[in-house]
Amino acid sequence: MFYDRARIFVKAGDGGNGLLSFRREKYVPRGGPDGGDGGQGGSVYIEADEGLNTLLRFKRRVHYRAPNGGHGGSNDRRGADGQDLVLSVPPGTIIRDAETNELLADLAQPGQRVLVARGGRGGRGNASFATATHQAPRLAERGEPGQARWLLLDLKLIADVGIIGYPNAGKSTLLAAVSRARPKIADYPFTTLTPNLGVVTVGETGFVLADIPGLIAGASEGAGLGLDFLRHIERTRVLIHLLDGLSQDPVADWRTINRELGQYSPALAAKPQVTAFNKMDLPEVQARWAEVRGPLEQQAGPVYPISALAREGVSDLLGAVVRRLQEVEKQPPAPAAERVYRPTTAPAEFTVTREGDGFRVRGQAVERLVAMTNLDQEEALLRLHAQLEHLGVLAALEAQGIQEGDTVYIGQAILEWTP
Repeated sequence: MFYDRARIFVKAGDGGNGLLSFRREKYVPRGGPDGGDGGQGGSVYIEADEGLNTLLRFKRRVHYRAPNGGHGGSNDRRGADGQDLVLSVPPGTIIRDAETNELLADLAQPGQRVLVARGGRGGRGNASFATATHQAPRLAERGEPGQARWLLLDLKLIADVGIIGYPNAGKSTLLAAVSRARPKIADYPFTTLTPNLGVVTVGETGFVLADIPGLIAGASEGAGLGLDFLRHIERTRVLIHLLDGLSQDPVADWRTINRELGQYSPALAAKPQVTAFNKMDLPEVQARWAEVRGPLEQQAGPVYPISALAREGVSDLLGAVVRRLQEVEKQPPAPAAERVYRPTTAPAEFTVTREGDGFRVRGQAVERLVAMTNLDQEEALLRLHAQLEHLGVLAALEAQGIQEGDTVYIGQAILEWTP
């Protein structure tokens, strides 16, 4: 089964907690702090694997989580780091943030890898807080929560040549005739519901050929299978435009398909095309070839009469395709568009809003600070109070009119305001 879209949830591992501990040995009655730091949580990566050609695995499982870091131990022992999680996808997979639609990566080449969720850092043990003036700290940090996000995976096939045309034009038959691919072939429209790939060898030249499900008028707006599969020909370098010899008006068909390509993407309409007139094994198609050849060649240039079923004229068609591929390879690459970065207003470090019977403080730095604070430790609470005061959070709450006993929500923490 071919799946080219998926929505998954990834969660990086949380950092391990730091330890609050003091040396307790027989001959060391006043041992110093020896609580170790927590380990780093595992991160989540996505990597392109040339052995894959579908996103099927993500249809069966949606949630993925990397291991947490280990907690710190006594004698300054650091917790073990969580193992990174690497998810494999087919080359050609585009990754976006499901919430913001931000493009995170386009994994076009095998082996490319992208970090999609960073593991949380380990919390510091009390040994890390010891100083010359504070030799017995009684606080330790919790591990930082790992990043979590929903992702959209969108697979665009990577093929050198794509076969386009109306349903039942013979695209699957042509693919089967020139490669070892064995797509479903039948005498009714939309037999092909998923793209098929085959490797074609012409002399010493080889290329990957994709059979794209049939396009119809309105494909660029979603009619038929248009929007589902038009994107699969965006990466091709040359198109074989296959016309049905039994169509009532092959010239109109050629115009319609090219109009849909242009409406979906001008870059698609500009791709080199080799046009073929199929089903020449049928007497009625042979009879009309002389009639349609002139009008077709006025629109499309040279047109190759073939019979994909009988494999007649296919060699000439493939020779033309190879020549077009060589021409495309010789063309200098288009200069990359220069990205212009414009300064934007820096977002506020935090915001304070009323929420129910209390106040909600939002901000990445503030929420991270509270999440890593052990609220059961008095010294840790005093340190948190000083940090919130330094960041301006306490002044912002007072400006909002907070009163003694009011509730303050920061991330998952629920705090009570005390002047």
